[in-house]
Amino acid sequence: MTINKNDELVIEIEDIGSDGEGIGKYQGYTLFVKNALVGDKVKVKVMKTKKSYGYARLLEIIVESPYRVKARCELAGKCGGCSIQHLDYEKQLEYKQNKVKNCLERIGGFHNEINMEPIIGMEEPYNYRNKAQFPVGRNKEGKVVIGFYAGGTHSIIDTTNCYIQAEVNEQIMKKVRDFLEEYHISIYNEEENKGLVRHILTRVGFTTEEIMVCFILNSNELPHKEELIQSLCEIPHMTSISVNVNKEKTNVILGEKVITLWGLPYITDYIGDIKYQISPLSFYQVNPVQTKILYETVLTYADLHGDEVVWDLYCGIGTISLFLAQKAKQVYGVEIVPQAIQDARKNAEINHIRNAEFFVGAAEEILPKKYLENAIYADVIVVDPPRKGCEESLLETIIQMSPKRVVYVSCDPATLARDLRYLCDRGYQVSKVQAVDQFSHSVHVETVVLVSKKG
Repeated sequence: MTINKNDELVIEIEDIGSDGEGIGKYQGYTLFVKNALVGDKVKVKVMKTKKSYGYARLLEIIVESPYRVKARCELAGKCGGCSIQHLDYEKQLEYKQNKVKNCLERIGGFHNEINMEPIIGMEEPYNYRNKAQFPVGRNKEGKVVIGFYAGGTHSIIDTTNCYIQAEVNEQIMKKVRDFLEEYHISIYNEEENKGLVRHILTRVGFTTEEIMVCFILNSNELPHKEELIQSLCEIPHMTSISVNVNKEKTNVILGEKVITLWGLPYITDYIGDIKYQISPLSFYQVNPVQTKILYETVLTYADLHGDEVVWDLYCGIGTISLFLAQKAKQVYGVEIVPQAIQDARKNAEINHIRNAEFFVGAAEEILPKKYLENAIYADVIVVDPPRKGCEESLLETIIQMSPKRVVYVSCDPATLARDLRYLCDRGYQVSKVQAVDQFSHSVHVETVVLVSKKG
């Protein structure tokens, strides 16, 4: 039987895909169904077909999965932020553990030799995010809408409440909405590249309780800013109110220029005993509770005793570097974003850490250059690359430098598996794997891997 677009079929969901979609078969033909779970029996409508698989829309749940729960947020199925909130949390953790394991086996070719620890989940997997970016628009009636993009679109779902964001955001967004409506502030139209307010960014220090609000504008000026400041400052712990200028016709949210309207140009927060200054442009892990666990795992795997030289590649604002510097002889951090390196140096200074040095540039350029020109070495190398993983030239330099240990922090199990295979084909072995649930109710997972030199 040929499966065609618009066919309505009944299937049983047997697996979950890498993006959280349910996977079922109809007479051997595989269908991916958003919002369907393992154990569901569902009626679906085929939307798109390929030779051996297709995509279908969920029409009706005939038999519910035993793992299906009522999502706390009524918008969870529409919003792009919580794709698996309707899945029991313990099953979410099991799914993420298997996602990492399957990538290591299928892509990396690792099997029985993997020592994989049980995934570390959250005690309270809600209201954990310390950073939010709210797009702003107007609906057909001309009313201001503030919320989040629907999955895979730039259509804004209007809401001020999000169950994975800091609770104070609801209060902030109510004040922002009232301000935009009362003073008839122009709202950005991305198709025409006209209008003023594009996004609202918030950051909250979970330890310090300090609050930042940043308006991303298609201009340098925000009308009636004094009235806005007065309103926002009614919220306890308000610390920083600023404008970020982005005049480009782009999907990139933040521009490079930040203007402080009131208070400090940053907020501060702690991970463990290390204090960080965080600006609107800073990269800073969004889940401080799990980040502490993540960094403590990195520190344990690095196994430092006070006489080691450590290189921290893709170091951001020095979050991992400063953790390592507490127990290393010397730490060198590398990051391509100049603003992040400025923050890293400042963070070292405010923590009175003098054994951390930072370099601006691409890790795949800085490390080979330092190795060839200065004959630098490392006892331990830590890498925390973006989703695309490490460049092969960087991995080759690591092999040449021959550190005792490599600690790999990954946000993408597929590129992690690829890079581990490269290292393990050239004299290293995977010693430990620890998955950490950094993004509850989404399909994303962080993983820390200890790679040790053979012999």
